[in-house]
Amino acid sequence: MPASFQFFNPAARVTVTRGNLPHWDQAQSTYFITWRTADSIPQVVWQRWREERDNWLLARDINPSSKDWRFDFEMLDRATREDFRRFTRSLEKELDGCHGKCALRDPKIARIVADALHHFDGGRYVLGDYVVMPNHVHLLVGGLAREAMLKQVESWKKWTAIGINLALGRSGRFWQDESFDHLVRNEASFEKFRDYIARNPAMAGLDVDNFLLWQRTEA
Repeated sequence: MPASFQFFNPAARVTVTRGNLPHWDQAQSTYFITWRTADSIPQVVWQRWREERDNWLLARDINPSSKDWRFDFEMLDRATREDFRRFTRSLEKELDGCHGKCALRDPKIARIVADALHHFDGGRYVLGDYVVMPNHVHLLVGGLAREAMLKQVESWKKWTAIGINLALGRSGRFWQDESFDHLVRNEASFEKFRDYIARNPAMAGLDVDNFLLWQRTEA
């Protein structure tokens, strides 16, 4: 594991107040991030998934509409956080069904995403393993505070969408607005996410030319 990746340290948590909202951050956190194409999940499935997830959060006094709902989520005990993972697993299963046009199957289109991920590696952030699937992306990234991470994800999505639309001769929204991130708490979780990234193409039954996998081997 590259020494540059650091994990969430509860003892070092810094909590400040921004307006009336609690906000937490750590400068060198590591995240597992997923984002998907706009047509990757049928709308009726997406709406049902959001409703079930939001009801789960509301039952635990967490407002899913709050920008900082993950602050409250991270305060939950480990068993409760693990229970929440079922929503992630069900979403990942839908994504692996390869709904939509799956433009990222094309190696030239997948390379646009890969080039963007590598662009500031070693500068703004430390890029970990990633896989570009036919209709979604999974990656590990470290060395970023949460707000910086969210801004970086939006930048990746913005510039890759421009490049992909140009390459495909199309216009309009390419990525779904919402992305998903998990704070990596320890080395065991980091390795678990690395294993998931490596196995995801096989889990989805993809041929070798239908995905782009990159694994970091050095610090």
